[in-house]
Amino acid sequence: MERDFISQKIKEFQIKKHIESKLNQVGLSQIRLKKIPLGEKIIIFTSRPSLIVGSKGANIKDLTRQLKTKFKLENPQIEINEVKDIFLDANVVAERIVSSLERFGSARFKGVGHKTMDNVLKAGAIGVEIIISGKIPGSRAKNWRFYQGYLKKCGDISVSGVRSAKKSALLKSGIIGIKVSIMPPDIELPDNIEILNEPVEIIEEISIEKETEKKVEKPKKKPAAKKRKATKKKTEKVEKKVEEQPVKEAEKETPVEEKVEKEIKEEVKEPIEKKESQPKEKQEKPAEEPKVEEKPQEAPAEKKTEDQTENAEVPAKTEDNEKSPETQ
Repeated sequence: MERDFISQKIKEFQIKKHIESKLNQVGLSQIRLKKIPLGEKIIIFTSRPSLIVGSKGANIKDLTRQLKTKFKLENPQIEINEVKDIFLDANVVAERIVSSLERFGSARFKGVGHKTMDNVLKAGAIGVEIIISGKIPGSRAKNWRFYQGYLKKCGDISVSGVRSAKKSALLKSGIIGIKVSIMPPDIELPDNIEILNEPVEIIEEISIEKETEKKVEKPKKKPAAKKRKATKKKTEKVEKKVEEQPVKEAEKETPVEEKVEKEIKEEVKEPIEKKESQPKEKQEKPAEEPKVEEKPQEAPAEKKTEDQTENAEVPAKTEDNEKSPETQ
């Protein structure tokens, strides 16, 4: 099984190299091979499909004949697809640089590098890097690097996301290597953060018929228990507010009452201090007992009558005595 798998991959690689050698300077991007029930399908992506097809499909017929005889393919079917964005494909860009250097020479390599870099960025690429190495412009080999934008150099994105291609150009001074790396705009980076816009309120217009239907519909009566609960909650809230208000007023009035109490205490202390300064003798004097007037005891009524009779008798005797000498 392993040997069959390896031999199959080697055969696919040889087919791709043969097609690339036959379709040189046609804007070839990539080649894919697929197995189908009818045979084998070969898909070619290019920027110039008319040159591959040729007049009345002559070039494709020759290519299919060669694949049958050389690689023993039963029924090869060739499909050609056009590349939409030429300057976002690394293979096409590298091939254009090779053709321009072979046509104009190594003297204008800087202009070619800057021009292709600007075209790639205008197409919408995030970053570009073009490396030209070889005997440019003198007899010593050098590396010239043209880069602009953001380009990943390590990680999984640099392998799977970045498009790269390598080509070689034949000049009088020798072979010149060209390496192109392009970071396409549709790549998803893990460190990208998108800020969502605020949600837009959508107002729908309600037709008149719906409004009339709503009016006709009777409102659903809520159970009495729910109404009672709602009223209880409202009354509790009102009572809490009423209780909190006098408490707050009392808290506000407390400092005034404290001031009044302090003033009263100070007024009471002053007379107390004066009394303490007076001698203690005055303070220790015993309280005088109230005088009680002794009234003469009245004699009983009998004694009074006797005295009155005696007094009455005495003058009678005296009158008799006075009369007696006169008579004498």
